[in-house]
Amino acid sequence: MQITFHGAARTVTGSKHLITTNSGLKILLDCGLFQGMGAEADVLNRHFGFNPFDVDILILSHAHIDHSGLIPKLVKDGFKGKIYATPATIDLCRLMLEDSGSIQEADVVYINKRRKRRGESALKALYSEEDAIKAMKFFKPVAYNSWFNINDEVKFQFTDSGHVLGSAAVNLVVKEDGIEKRLFFSADIGRPGDQILRKPEPFPQADYIICESTYGNRLHEPVKNAEGRLLAAVIETCVEKGGKLVIPAFSLDRTQELIYALDRMEHQGILPPIKVFVDSPLSVQTTRVVEDHIECFNSELRDYMKKGDQRPFFFKNLHFVSDVEESKAINLLKEPCIIISSSGMAEAGRIKHHIKNVISSANNTILIVGYCTPTSLGGRLRAGEPEVRIFGETYKVRARVETIDAYSAHADYNEMIQYLSCQDVNQVKKLFLVHGEYEVMVEFKEKLLDAGYRHIMIPEKGESVEL
Repeated sequence: MQITFHGAARTVTGSKHLITTNSGLKILLDCGLFQGMGAEADVLNRHFGFNPFDVDILILSHAHIDHSGLIPKLVKDGFKGKIYATPATIDLCRLMLEDSGSIQEADVVYINKRRKRRGESALKALYSEEDAIKAMKFFKPVAYNSWFNINDEVKFQFTDSGHVLGSAAVNLVVKEDGIEKRLFFSADIGRPGDQILRKPEPFPQADYIICESTYGNRLHEPVKNAEGRLLAAVIETCVEKGGKLVIPAFSLDRTQELIYALDRMEHQGILPPIKVFVDSPLSVQTTRVVEDHIECFNSELRDYMKKGDQRPFFFKNLHFVSDVEESKAINLLKEPCIIISSSGMAEAGRIKHHIKNVISSANNTILIVGYCTPTSLGGRLRAGEPEVRIFGETYKVRARVETIDAYSAHADYNEMIQYLSCQDVNQVKKLFLVHGEYEVMVEFKEKLLDAGYRHIMIPEKGESVEL
């Protein structure tokens, strides 16, 4: 059996790992989009590094675009196999891939205008909204903790990784020459204190582990601190300064976690009576999907919902915005408010307009609540750059920029090591680190060595390893 790392190798995005068994079966783990890398991302996203027609099976860990976003192109370019995912992941992909297709079509129009001015030939969109719709026909639901036989040689099961709704780690067993080889793919590891989801669950013993490393050099502040800091930002910005609090947030998970936190504050009577806008059609739709999958919620949220038949993602002064004109009207609003909008890295979507609108006033606050690639707008704001470019224009950063890492859906290094602690390290033959910046991976590798793991590799993009 051979594994080749075609994405999220010494980078955070573009998750894509191809397994080839001795019998020739090709299994792709994730098929994600490279993001936040400027022009380089477009080049990487146009070339898989393998022929999609040759891939037999795709096993998808979760719906985030850096793990699922190239599925429509995979199908468009010849993939004919089945795509296995949890039911909640499939429901989310139906929305998110279609939205991504729409973005691809819009982005290529803008890109081609610039290419035309430079005398360059036009590019085609990676895929269209229609391509995304067609790709959904290949999905097949698989429940958690149930072994699924692909054929006589290969079986797998999903275990809950607690990262986002429907997210799963992949436990793969391949029988070759009478010997079973057990491979575990963590995908993205969630946090044990998530306010909405169940905590990541233990997984069967593995011989080989592919592990994410996004926050392999960082410890998050306790989740319980996040609500106090969020409320303080609301009061200081909206009440004391009369400004706007703008929060870039991924449509899936982060947005719902913020809504739920504000919901609890409102029911406790401590949230100031100001308008809260969730300005993203995708966020509106994903929130409805999240509400439909109560089976993924933790016991605390279920208990909360039983109190007075409360909806956890709906409260007074909360406004869901889909209409473009209504979105524009928020920027003309003179009163203080909270604006939650995607994308979380502030790379695309309505959030860039909101940031442009508030960035020049010290009365306003931009609150970063998740991971941002260093080159993204969110990453540059997070790094404290005094000036940033938005829509081709330079803006001085006069608004206050704050960061709350406790809302991260990714485990920190202690939480990841705790998650892996269900394993007997002496049985793990090799551990591969993926989904992280290289410098972070190097630091995380040292921590894993201290925890007793040996034979840790940090593969390069395109590198193949025999198992």
